[in-house]
Amino acid sequence: MKNGTKEERKKVIEHYILAYNAFDVKGMTRDLDDDIVFENISQGEVDLRTEGVDAFTEQAEAATQYFSSREQSIDSWDFEGEKVVVRIVYEAVLAVDLPNGMKVGDTLKLEGSSEFEFRDKKIITIRDRS
Repeated sequence: MKNGTKEERKKVIEHYILAYNAFDVKGMTRDLDDDIVFENISQGEVDLRTEGVDAFTEQAEAATQYFSSREQSIDSWDFEGEKVVVRIVYEAVLAVDLPNGMKVGDTLKLEGSSEFEFRDKKIITIRDRS
């Protein structure tokens, strides 16, 4: 299979999420295509989009400053052809005050999904939805 078996794609995603939880940006980018497209979608609107591994890395490094701890846990897996959708439970402790009134030390809890698309066993698209 050109884009890897289900098990291979699952391992790539698990590695990405483990690296994310560990604030390991280099580990997060290990299996990304150079032309990676990342989108964060909140309430149906794209509120953040990056194109290319350099832009993704820059955004990921900046995001590490917002949290003193963070953890994504996978609740379920759905394999749809070359796309994999994982249901995510997310919890993070803020390291900065946010414009919405949340303060340093507050815990942010979200549920959503992350959609990963593959090409040549590399992640070419990540869409986070909450």
